[in-house]
Amino acid sequence: MNNPFRYLSALCVNLFLPWIGYHLAFPHWGYIGGLVASAVPLLVWIAWDLGRLRHFDALSAVVLAGIALSLVAAVLVSRSEMRIVGDPMIFGMIGVAFLLSLLLPRPMVYYLARSTLARESKNGAIRFERRWREWPELVGLIRRLTVVWGIGLIAQNLARGWISLTWTNSQSASIASELLRYGGYGALMLWTLVDRRLYRRSVHRGTGGLDDDTRS
Repeated sequence: MNNPFRYLSALCVNLFLPWIGYHLAFPHWGYIGGLVASAVPLLVWIAWDLGRLRHFDALSAVVLAGIALSLVAAVLVSRSEMRIVGDPMIFGMIGVAFLLSLLLPRPMVYYLARSTLARESKNGAIRFERRWREWPELVGLIRRLTVVWGIGLIAQNLARGWISLTWTNSQSASIASELLRYGGYGALMLWTLVDRRLYRRSVHRGTGGLDDDTRS
């Protein structure tokens, strides 16, 4: 049986805490300080996971990598307008990477899903790999999620880039951009949870309820 707290904690750590950290730090330390503050909950979560479960959270790592690249761009680029535009460009490229990973035997969402199941149970990753080989429905789900995340990240960051280039008030543009960033992540994660639940119900009906691991 799934533990709802696991999904709530993932949403909190990967979305709400970084968002809160950014907005608490931004008025005092600006854009770079806000990015650093948004990375703190992710670093703590990854360290906690490694120490407690000997497990590396792939989703947190993807979000943290995007923040790290944004920090690098902010340090290297002097103009504040280009810093803000560079951030959605980086996250948009992550969306492109999702779509390009469809050309590989295992797309990016495969590794994110495997990481999540490794936290669920001791043998979760092993069971996931076995089902990947045996269940075409799971392959379809993973590839569909990869497409949605790729397109979603690209669309979200195109909108953020447009705001950064066209809004005259830089502070309002930065706040709106961050709202789009974390709102977009929230929508993608919510869609993922709903789609996964529908998939589990479909598989559960198909197996006649004989496989406990497919229960939602």
